[in-house]
Amino acid sequence: MSKMPTPGPAQGWCALQALHDRIETHIERALQAEHDLSVREYSALNVLIGQHPGDGGHLRMNQLAESLVLSQSATTRLVTRLEERGLLERYLCPDDRRGIYTDVTETGRELLARARPTNDKALDEALSEAERNDEYAPLVAAVRALHPA
Repeated sequence: MSKMPTPGPAQGWCALQALHDRIETHIERALQAEHDLSVREYSALNVLIGQHPGDGGHLRMNQLAESLVLSQSATTRLVTRLEERGLLERYLCPDDRRGIYTDVTETGRELLARARPTNDKALDEALSEAERNDEYAPLVAAVRALHPA
């Protein structure tokens, strides 16, 4: 009779991926229903809202791609969608005309402000639900420990 392998990092990784997918799906549904916004769109606005004037204050498109863990082309499509909705605007870097910066418009800021409580509530709901699953409970505890309330 063959022996079952001892659970290891691969099983933990699979659980982490499954937890991520469950949480993202829950948040996606809430953001789409309430604000017609995807998780990626929300994340982009959230990252870009933290920009500031001055040295290193604005992200180039490649830095945004890295921050969102997206390819350059996927980031360009995402920014284009948000720009078409009037939530972002692009402009050339004043120091390097090859660089492109992106700013959140006032409309984008207002949408993000309205969407943030929806995102936070959906995240809390998804974490609370996952916490009841023995496989996910330690992962949820780790997530909650990162930023205690």
